[in-house]
Amino acid sequence: MTFKHCLIILGFLMLLQGAEAQSFNSLLGDESILYAQTKQMNQFFRRFNAEESTSGDRYYPGDNNYRSNDLRRRYLNILFDNQNASMTDLLRNQFVSDVMNPGAPAYLDFHGGQWFAEVTTRFLYMGKEESVTLFMKLESENQGHKWVISNVYFSKFQQMFNDQENGEQHFLHPLSHELDFMNLVKVFKDKNYVEQYTSGEYHPDYLTLFLYEFKKGSLVFKTVTGVKFHFFQVPGWYFEVSEFNRPGTNAGWLISTMMKLNENDKDLLLKYLYHE
Repeated sequence: MTFKHCLIILGFLMLLQGAEAQSFNSLLGDESILYAQTKQMNQFFRRFNAEESTSGDRYYPGDNNYRSNDLRRRYLNILFDNQNASMTDLLRNQFVSDVMNPGAPAYLDFHGGQWFAEVTTRFLYMGKEESVTLFMKLESENQGHKWVISNVYFSKFQQMFNDQENGEQHFLHPLSHELDFMNLVKVFKDKNYVEQYTSGEYHPDYLTLFLYEFKKGSLVFKTVTGVKFHFFQVPGWYFEVSEFNRPGTNAGWLISTMMKLNENDKDLLLKYLYHE
């Protein structure tokens, strides 16, 4: 084999090694992209509050950069889903300005309440796979905290207790006691209207119904299909955090929805989120 042939073979091997390295790097991704992505919710809290470095190291009270305004502004500007056109630059700037208000800056507190998780799951119900939404909140216990189920939404339950707003209204005559309530027979004659005979203050307890159906074996857990978080910790604002698995730096746990919110409208928004 001539020296020329050796050079050709060596060059070919180097090209192969280069291609393999390029392929390997494309699989791993750029390390700076990994640093830029907010990969965990705990990290979202730390970045929102400027309590970690750009390389992911924790900052603690007493560190020079702990809750630094410059670092915090940089972090806040990368914690939005940039593909959501409804979050305009004006809205985001207002949010950042309120969060970084020099007189009363807003920080997220993991154990501070006013935030909860919405977990989308799949259950088998009566042999058919159905979507069930569980609402989870942190609750203190002894010296620690735990996640608990605080509410549930299942379309089948809501249909079961759907108010009959149109058509005839059903009620018991105010003199029913004089009949020893024997007219209760009409209350239980048609199951579609039985809730009309309950107090005006009555609201179905879907969580109890969910637990009953699960204990009875009618509901069988399959898997979790999605998670997002709802925050009310910033005065005057509501925002939602969702996970985005996509290439680039604008990925991970990001603010996916936000809106200015008066305290008086909070209950209305909660009813909407809970499908009430």
